[in-house]
Amino acid sequence: MSIILNIETATKKCSVALAKEGKTIACKEIAEQNFSHAEKLHVFIEELLTENNLQFSDLNAIAVSQGPGSYTGLRIGVSSAKGFCYALNVPMIAIDTLQLLAKQIQIEDGIIIPMIDARRMEVFTAFYDKNHNQIRNTQAEIIDETSYKEISETIHLVGDGTEKFKNTLTDDKFVFHSNVVFPSANEMSQLSFDKYQKSDFVDVAYFEPYYLKDFVLSK
Repeated sequence: MSIILNIETATKKCSVALAKEGKTIACKEIAEQNFSHAEKLHVFIEELLTENNLQFSDLNAIAVSQGPGSYTGLRIGVSSAKGFCYALNVPMIAIDTLQLLAKQIQIEDGIIIPMIDARRMEVFTAFYDKNHNQIRNTQAEIIDETSYKEISETIHLVGDGTEKFKNTLTDDKFVFHSNVVFPSANEMSQLSFDKYQKSDFVDVAYFEPYYLKDFVLSK
């Protein structure tokens, strides 16, 4: 039986889930305006293990959200995942962050466009079909009134980047799912298990988060 620790820190939400055979057995998460990942992440992990009568040695793999997203959040999550993998000698699994957002809604038709806020009028986006398969590559995209004019089908928007476009994307084809704001480690459980079964691992030594944009230091 596989037990996988899933770590999601790509946005303002710090989220950790334990999964057995692809099913979440426990999840702890918090979303705060100021990033608290450095303070909360390891506390959440230790609490999850203790509350479920597990030891670090019981873990078969570590899965981490690979981005795109916050430079600081991704760096903390990936660094922690690497540390656990080295210490426990277990493989590391990388999961796309935008897919985690897309998987939080179920649709019968149309496409899902998850949006992670990249400041100003820019977002990190990709397209997913109703089965949560990616159908357009990940981009850093500036959104305006002309965005997605070529798409006739229903567009389902999720993520913290969507809120600022409610007065911009006003066509009836746009559906805003305002209840889905941040990705969650809870959505990683099946995805990481699928990759674990296929031995779809990343190289712990050389893996880097998918920042998508260069980090810019501001005062």
